[in-house]
Amino acid sequence: MPPCRPSAFLESRRPALRDLVSRLAKRYDYVSILGTDDTGLSYRASPGETSAGEPMWVQRGFVLRVQREGRIVEKSFNLLEPRLDPAFLQALEADLEALLEAGKGGRSYPTLPDPAATGSYCGSLAIDPFDHDPEDCLKRLAALRDGLLAAPEVVSAWARAEFVTVCRTFLSPNRDLFQTFPWAQAHIFGVARRGEVSKLDYRPASGLLGLEILDRLEPELPGLAAELGALLDSTRIEPGEYEVILRPDMAGTLAHEAFGHGVELDMFVKERAKAADFLGKAVASPQVDMFDGAKGVEQTGSFLFDDEGNLGSTTQVIKDGILVAGFSDSLSALALGLAPSGNGRRQAYDHKAYARMTNTWFAPGASSLEEMVASVQDGWLLEGLDSGMEDPRNWGIQLKAMLGREIKAGRLTGRLASPVVCSGYVPDVLKAITMVSREFELGGSGACGKGYKEFVKVSSGGPSVKTRMRLG
Repeated sequence: MPPCRPSAFLESRRPALRDLVSRLAKRYDYVSILGTDDTGLSYRASPGETSAGEPMWVQRGFVLRVQREGRIVEKSFNLLEPRLDPAFLQALEADLEALLEAGKGGRSYPTLPDPAATGSYCGSLAIDPFDHDPEDCLKRLAALRDGLLAAPEVVSAWARAEFVTVCRTFLSPNRDLFQTFPWAQAHIFGVARRGEVSKLDYRPASGLLGLEILDRLEPELPGLAAELGALLDSTRIEPGEYEVILRPDMAGTLAHEAFGHGVELDMFVKERAKAADFLGKAVASPQVDMFDGAKGVEQTGSFLFDDEGNLGSTTQVIKDGILVAGFSDSLSALALGLAPSGNGRRQAYDHKAYARMTNTWFAPGASSLEEMVASVQDGWLLEGLDSGMEDPRNWGIQLKAMLGREIKAGRLTGRLASPVVCSGYVPDVLKAITMVSREFELGGSGACGKGYKEFVKVSSGGPSVKTRMRLG
């Protein structure tokens, strides 16, 4: 497959960036710069129309970080000539000095480390959407929309796809890193209606791919059409505590919400995470192993280095049910006396870096899905993630599934419930896990916010897990 093309803009500015780092290194205890040039295309087939544009992920600019006597400041900008202009340098240094002066009395950190690191990563894709006729993509999305609208009782449908090429460079006195790679996500949504009853359902696809992502989405159309019809016959679930089997999309969101945000170590520094009191303690069944990392798996949360120039890694968060580690950005690692894990991420170059998830997953186990269903006496198989949220201070969690399938005496009864809201206290839910499947699936078709903002691309998933939760 052909490789992604590097950014000509960043390549042309690298001499100026090196010069800038070299000059500023004489004045500050630490200096680094991140350059970004992320490009993207967005296509949508809505009811009655098609459209194309740019996704929210497009950006071009730089963020400079310097440190003096413990104080750390950042300055972002998006204009830089191929050769460093003396007037620009003078204005930039004046801004940095003003920021450092304004920050007196604030938090002081040990000197940021600058370990030697060089490397580059160039991803590949089968069909480059930037070289492809946009009309072809729009026609394929329109065909998905119209095909779903042709199904009985489907009253609305739309399809969309986003294609992004990430291109970033990071320079410091001891680091010279570069990466460019693609990611893509696509969805088809439908609404079915019968009388006063309406049901929404969807299918996603995602990966480090190009236009070939649509080859994964198109085969999902018949199953989605059939499921929308079946959902119109679904009933409300009787509230109570049940045995549940969470399919990989639901289980991955459990991992993401329960021990993703809860072990982002900037939350430890701010004393906003209950997980800080449980390090080294049992928080889950001994069958549970959980990981987060940009390295080791390939999905939309994968990369060579984070937005602070730290190489991506894999962090084992839970080992045999014991909470063993969290993951960090550079500043939370400094505050806690730890090595950064490569989880410092920015929504864009002009946003702050936070400790953020990348790919978050439960490790696979030894059971088959059939064995798990056979073990349930009175419960539900939950799939089709709608949403999830958690409270890292109090460790409550809530997940919402598009579809629940009833299980009685080890068999699927055919009864469906939609939607299904499941909730619980994180350690109770994870300690109740008794079976973990052998399958392994990661999905990265959405985004994760830090609270209600600071969105980054992530993925989550793993196997199916059997546990107990309150349903309603």
